[in-house]
Amino acid sequence: MFTLIGGGIKKLEDSFRPMKSVLPALATWIKDSAAKFEPESNTVHTSGGDTIEYEYLLVAVGLQLNYEKIPGLLEALSIPNGKVCSNYSPKYVDRTYQALKNFRTGNAVFTFPNSPVKCPGAPQKVLYIAEHYLRKSNKRKHAQLHYNTSLPVLFGVKHYADALWEIVKKRDINVNLRTNLVEVKPGTDEAVFENLDKPDERFTVKYELLHVTPPMGAPDVLKACKSLVTEVGFVDVNKDTLQHQKFSNVFAIGDCSSSPNSKTAASVAAQSQVVFKNLMAVMEGRTPNRVFDGYASCPLVTGYNTCVLAEFDYSLTPLETFPLDQRKERFTMYLMKKDFMPPLYWHLLLNGLWNGPGLMRKLMHFRL
Repeated sequence: MFTLIGGGIKKLEDSFRPMKSVLPALATWIKDSAAKFEPESNTVHTSGGDTIEYEYLLVAVGLQLNYEKIPGLLEALSIPNGKVCSNYSPKYVDRTYQALKNFRTGNAVFTFPNSPVKCPGAPQKVLYIAEHYLRKSNKRKHAQLHYNTSLPVLFGVKHYADALWEIVKKRDINVNLRTNLVEVKPGTDEAVFENLDKPDERFTVKYELLHVTPPMGAPDVLKACKSLVTEVGFVDVNKDTLQHQKFSNVFAIGDCSSSPNSKTAASVAAQSQVVFKNLMAVMEGRTPNRVFDGYASCPLVTGYNTCVLAEFDYSLTPLETFPLDQRKERFTMYLMKKDFMPPLYWHLLLNGLWNGPGLMRKLMHFRL
């Protein structure tokens, strides 16, 4: 949704609803945040000083945005009507469309950090939307577009990466692999990058627009509980069952889990039924046997009317739902992303009625 907000397609108010309106009727809402986990004693301590005892724990705290890790970035994002923007926070997402409207001439730079990220396709979705916007507003000939990514590839799944390379070549977008943003200088409108293959090698780029995907990581509250997490701070689960490796009454779902799938909402949908069935099994004294296949989906919006729908599993093998070539840019996929997925999220996923397109995929086993 934030990709569409940053492109002026949706409004920020479309992206949220009151918590009370989406909670299950029988759920008890504790209006506080977790401050400390103690799985050895089956307790969670809250920021308000309360202690909650549990029989079973499902951790779903997501990823933490670490804007402060890039010197100068927060200062740049605090400048009203500034040239630096970021789709990743509700605090900053509206700056993106404003920066596009303000763009005149020069470098438009888009980054992908040297860290895990929410939806690995999102940093380049904003790139494609920006390029299309500049074409529509007759500014494209005055713009040099750069996608600086820390990754060694344009996209992690070669099946789709090959198609995306054709798109960036066709649109004259400069892609720099293994390139990481390390500093922003808002006083001079400059961004400093490092070459990850040669860490001592740095270079500076003058920008007219800079879209930053911030470094991300496990929330601090998770990293503080060493017995619960891996070395990098994610909840240490079995990638198949999503059950904790040490504490059998603990499960994790979504971005905070150590399962090696891409961190997308589609993955959460596919994980939800696995977690539910396996948690029920544990509660009934049975061995959990539901398996998560690593399904992830990324609707790669490539403009104001096109989208490439990437779907794949743990092995980065395509796991496509529709009987057509999903590598192609399609208007139908764009409409699905823009108009179908939001109500699917609010009315089905949040109510436990959407567990991903697995059944649909089985019905559409043929290909055109």
